[in-house]
Amino acid sequence: MTRPAFFISDSTGITAETLGSSVLAQFESQKFEHIIVPYVDNAEKAQSAVEKINRAADACGKQPIVFDTLVDENLRAIIATSKGFIVDVLGTFVGQLEAALGEKPSRTVGRLQNADKDMLYKQRIDAVNYALDNDDGARLNRYDQAEVILIGVSRSGKTPTCLYLAMQSGIFVANYPITDEDMESDRLPKALMDHRSRLFGLTIEAERLAAIRSERRPDTRYASLRQCEDELRQAEAMFKRFGIPYLDITHASVEEIATRVLMDTGLRGHKR
Repeated sequence: MTRPAFFISDSTGITAETLGSSVLAQFESQKFEHIIVPYVDNAEKAQSAVEKINRAADACGKQPIVFDTLVDENLRAIIATSKGFIVDVLGTFVGQLEAALGEKPSRTVGRLQNADKDMLYKQRIDAVNYALDNDDGARLNRYDQAEVILIGVSRSGKTPTCLYLAMQSGIFVANYPITDEDMESDRLPKALMDHRSRLFGLTIEAERLAAIRSERRPDTRYASLRQCEDELRQAEAMFKRFGIPYLDITHASVEEIATRVLMDTGLRGHKR
């Protein structure tokens, strides 16, 4: 039976879910229902969260796992009255750092300064707009603004990776689809020649690519396994010929793909 896993936060809940999910993933034989309860910033909302946890406990007959990133100790005390098994995510780190630094934490909700928030927000919005404007080779004359240009055959994961990098890291990413015409040449596509150092290739197993394409255009040459195999073979040959780093994304999540791109290009965290 699926066990409920709650992620309680006084903000968006992203941190609680990210850290909590990483921990739960270590228990492969268990199945969890993820329930995010964000913006628990007063006693009434905390009590409401307790009621949700208790209802889930009664319904499934198992103790729910509760990850919380609440800063307010009074709210955390309310959550602790629930029937859940509480994992205090922030307390695990804050307590140890308090001892190491010899300083009491401020316990301030939303500690990131407004100016920093505004800068991050604008940076990410600009990056998302750039990714959308430069998706799938839509605008070739703005590649000089790109920090990385993802290239690969159609449906090889370029667009979701671009948008994830833009939203999460504020990275300016364009993407270019390798076409049959590009593959027939022994040169890089003209639009990419001046930006070779910023190119990063994505590839995928042919069977997976055929399945993805079949969802969009079933029973076509475009989605046939043979066509996918031919395109991927030629694309990977291009990557190797011009020394373009590339990644097989078949079994990777968009988060994993984006992280590898940032690491392999040296862009990881430079805008944080």
